[in-house]
Amino acid sequence: MARLSNSRRTAATNAGSRCSVPAAPGAAQVRQTKRLASYYALIFFFGASISLWANDRMVVADFSLGANSRGVPEAWQLVENSGQAALSIAKMDGLNALVLSSVDTSFSIQRRVRVDLEQFPILTWKWKVTKLPTGGDFRKNQTDDQAAQLFVALSRTRAIVYLWETTAPEGLVAEASAPPFMRIMVVVVRSGPSQTGRWITETRNVYEDYRNLFDSVGDKAPVVSGLRIQINSQHTKTSAQSCFADLVFQKSDPRAP
Repeated sequence: MARLSNSRRTAATNAGSRCSVPAAPGAAQVRQTKRLASYYALIFFFGASISLWANDRMVVADFSLGANSRGVPEAWQLVENSGQAALSIAKMDGLNALVLSSVDTSFSIQRRVRVDLEQFPILTWKWKVTKLPTGGDFRKNQTDDQAAQLFVALSRTRAIVYLWETTAPEGLVAEASAPPFMRIMVVVVRSGPSQTGRWITETRNVYEDYRNLFDSVGDKAPVVSGLRIQINSQHTKTSAQSCFADLVFQKSDPRAP
């Protein structure tokens, strides 16, 4: 997960020493470079988007198309940030489930989509966490690990990340550090172990979240340009496991009478 933003950083740091020999990048700088590269990859990779839709819903992932030899679902791209990814598609509780396992690693799968939130503002998904990274807390650099992250890219400048956290309280909202000209808002949807071990269906009005999180009431609805599912445990040197299924954008809240 991206770090909390304490202040806006400028691009002119050390601008006066252009002729000096650059120092070798430290581990933290390398991790940050990989992280920013993964953000850009989410926005720009693939030349076309792929989705299946009916009149009232757009399915962006039901994981029914199988996976390649590495366990990466059809139409998704694997990004390994630290260590080797461990993922698979499995039939579980009647669902085609994406299973992610992390042992001192960080990786994600991502895909490009095109979803107009004015037409399909509601995002639903199912997830199950079976192992939280011990001590994980995205508010601190040294403990920034989560069992489950769902990253929603809104055009090229804004994004929302929905988290299942170990420590940070449910309902917490914070801004994360981001590449230049981009803003990333974090929402802790679930926290702690009380609901682990079972499937939970989430329903988020992404358009409403966008308007509230970015103070954009009255703005035209943005277009969702990409999705990323991520797991990591490398900062706490622990392990984590989670499952995802049935990511769908819908015209209306399915819970409504």
